[in-house]
Amino acid sequence: MSELLVDFITSLDGCASGEGWPGFWGLEGPEYLAWLGEQPGATYLMGANTYRLMSGFAAGRVPSGQDEFRPEEEASVDELGRASKVVFSSSLEAPLTWANTTLVRDDAVGAVRAMKASGTGLLSTIGSLTLCRSLLRAGLVDRFRVVMFPVITGATGEERIYDGYPDVALEMTDHRTFDGRIQLVEYRPRVLDHPPLGHPA
Repeated sequence: MSELLVDFITSLDGCASGEGWPGFWGLEGPEYLAWLGEQPGATYLMGANTYRLMSGFAAGRVPSGQDEFRPEEEASVDELGRASKVVFSSSLEAPLTWANTTLVRDDAVGAVRAMKASGTGLLSTIGSLTLCRSLLRAGLVDRFRVVMFPVITGATGEERIYDGYPDVALEMTDHRTFDGRIQLVEYRPRVLDHPPLGHPA
């Protein structure tokens, strides 16, 4: 059975991006980049908006506000291009132009449930806030990982990750600090029907 990882890179205030900020908020360091390079291969899951953005980068479209890719960004896009990817969308049309990408028009929750049951490798989301929220609500997420960068994007932050989430209990399974400033936390999530009432006896 495959394992499903929801994986986010965020500002401290829980935004996935910010207007005018470079990738990794410009704060990636050698320890963090080395750790990224050591991560096991995965099949990446995404929605249409993330596909349009990332496939545009792969085709050479530079992020807004930049004249060119930074080396770290280019390496990340190249690695993702070589990986197996699944896009859930009813608006995109096949065939998709980004290499190693499969388009699935079926309900994402049902499709991912079947992929988990029949597979053996790691499934990992990339971006795709709505997809991640749906998979979490359905109880399909085995690991919930957040890498927080030391910025607060109160004025420019976009894509607030946790808006619309259910209440979720998180059991920590891993944590690490990279380059003295970037914090990784990983949890086993459990969706709650309601907040805990009262206090343990």
